[in-house]
Amino acid sequence: MTHAPTPLWQRVQDSLNRQGMMRHLDARLLRVEPGLVELALPYSDKVSQQQDGFHGGAMGALADIAGGYAGLTVAPEGMEVTTAEYKINFLAAFQAGELRATGRVLKAGRRLIVTTAEVVHVAPDGTTSPCAVMQQTLVPVPKTY
Repeated sequence: MTHAPTPLWQRVQDSLNRQGMMRHLDARLLRVEPGLVELALPYSDKVSQQQDGFHGGAMGALADIAGGYAGLTVAPEGMEVTTAEYKINFLAAFQAGELRATGRVLKAGRRLIVTTAEVVHVAPDGTTSPCAVMQQTLVPVPKTY
C-alpha cells in the first residue's frame, strides 16, 4: 500500500519506529488519517502461542498501539499519549496470514482521549474475519524525545 508522506503520517511513523516491541514483531503502518490509524501484524513464531495461533498478548498490543496512534493524531504537537486503561474482547483465534487493527478516536478531550480498535484476521487467501475489539482511555503527556 502506498501513502503520501504527510506530516501526520510521519508523526505516527516516527513514534512507531521508536517502539522496540513493534519493530521486533514486524508491525507496519498501513493508514493514518485524523482520528484513525491502521496497523498490520504478520503471523510468525514471534506472535504465536502454544497452539500456534496468534497470542492474545500480540492481539492486545496491536489494538493498544492502533488506538493509541489514532489518539496521537488528535493530540497537540509536542505531546504523546500513554494508555491509562483498555478492555479487550477476543472473538476468535487464527493462524497464518496477518492481523490488522484499526484504531478510531471516539472522544478527544484535553485530559483524556477515548478510542476503540477493531482487530481482524486476514487469511492468506484474503478472507477477513473479526478477531478482537478494544476500548481504551489515553492520557496526553509531554513528548520527551
